[in-house]
Amino acid sequence: MIKFAREGYPYIAFFAAITLIAVISGGIWIALLPLLLTIFMVYFFRDPERAIPEGDNIFVSPADGKIILIQNEQYLKNEAVEISIFMSPLNVHVNRVPCDGVVESVVHTKGKFMSAFKPEASLQNENIAMLLNTSSGKILVRQVAGFIARRAVCRAKAGDTLKKGQRYGIIKFSSRLDIYLPKNVSLDIKLGDKVKAGETILAHKL
Repeated sequence: MIKFAREGYPYIAFFAAITLIAVISGGIWIALLPLLLTIFMVYFFRDPERAIPEGDNIFVSPADGKIILIQNEQYLKNEAVEISIFMSPLNVHVNRVPCDGVVESVVHTKGKFMSAFKPEASLQNENIAMLLNTSSGKILVRQVAGFIARRAVCRAKAGDTLKKGQRYGIIKFSSRLDIYLPKNVSLDIKLGDKVKAGETILAHKL
């Protein structure tokens, strides 16, 4: 049975209703565009099950998409590895937790809507940053809005205990997700790799 992200039901219902009205009032040709949009919404908001890898020493991808950035970065006064994942409109957009942890904070920052490919988009675009306390230290996951994506949803809140691979949010219609891992990790991915949320291993703890 196909599963959908709950945030998608209003979109699916809206375009399905427009399609039905168009069929009743004007025929199939008038209904073609809203029908295609309905099909796209069904496809976009799909939420497939994932096989979550076992092990306490791994970090899984929080998003589907393509690795567009890997760099060393200063975060919270510590050395960290920043990994950025770009999600196209064809990717699954449900976000998952990279490892077990307790949510310390969730901060929504308003900003621009430039292309998510641009390096400056990470900090200048509208975003939601979730900080996790984990056995490996503090891990940051940032949902970044893009040129098309104007809405990110984080279902988690401060104090929540989350499990690796658990669904925690969604970004609508193409966007970017940044994750900051501890410096002492061994990466399992490289630039250009395609990854799947909750399933692809990004790194191992050393």
